[in-house]
Amino acid sequence: MTDDLRADKGVLEEPPAQDDVADALLVVDGLAKTYPLPGGGRLTAAEDVSFRVAPGGSVGIVGESGSGKTTVARMIVGLVRPDSGTVTVGGRPRAARTPRRRSARLARAREIQMVFQDPYLSLDPRLTAGQCLRTALRLHGRDEALAVELLERVGLGGREAEARPRQLSGGQRQRLAIARALAVEPQVLVLDEAVAALDVSVQAQILELLDGIRRDTGVALVFVSHDLAVVQHITDEVLVMRRGRVVERGPTRRVLTDPADPYTRLLLASVPGDGWDPDDAVAARAALA
Repeated sequence: MTDDLRADKGVLEEPPAQDDVADALLVVDGLAKTYPLPGGGRLTAAEDVSFRVAPGGSVGIVGESGSGKTTVARMIVGLVRPDSGTVTVGGRPRAARTPRRRSARLARAREIQMVFQDPYLSLDPRLTAGQCLRTALRLHGRDEALAVELLERVGLGGREAEARPRQLSGGQRQRLAIARALAVEPQVLVLDEAVAALDVSVQAQILELLDGIRRDTGVALVFVSHDLAVVQHITDEVLVMRRGRVVERGPTRRVLTDPADPYTRLLLASVPGDGWDPDDAVAARAALA
């Protein structure tokens, strides 16, 4: 990157080469979203967000609450309609939601699946884990016998297969949510704070599971989190968002060890750890202001 480009663009990387975009599995280009404010004007939730993920790759989107990272995740999946920008999966533009066409809905589901922070809200409390997976498999025309294999893939066994969500621990419910997402053989998996509610030891297990899945299946991961330690362990590239805008991007190791943007430095200075000094966070906040 030239010094002039760095000066013009801050810490943002150069646009990807055309060949790199062609090889990407997921291409997000110029996503933007605003919302009306009660007193007039509009709130910018996301502005010109672009990135790409290769098959089996993993990108993190980090930032404080209100930074716009969850809005971006929901636009990628299709839960929020962007004001502008495109999402392309496997070289094909993501089709608009068509609730009246079952085949189109299923095709969209096979492109991208989402795993939420609280899996309990997205699981049917009446169904056992096995029934949940068999239902998803049947809906997408796959062999229901694969439910056993999916449970084993995420570290659940026969005992958990007969349990309903309320009978499972938080980590087990998240494993089930991941298995259900994998049941449709998605190309991209979007995880929105998927381990935020779990204790540290369970977090490590889920991250190891996800890392193995992406390497074995080639599914691309988009990992949304406020936890920089989590992002460091699961992603290859990272985007740092503030007030709806990407302020820094690049290889995860470089961004988190040698940040160029003051906001990234603030996020890192705010994470307690060995030798952590709260005065560093105060100084970083003052420098940002």
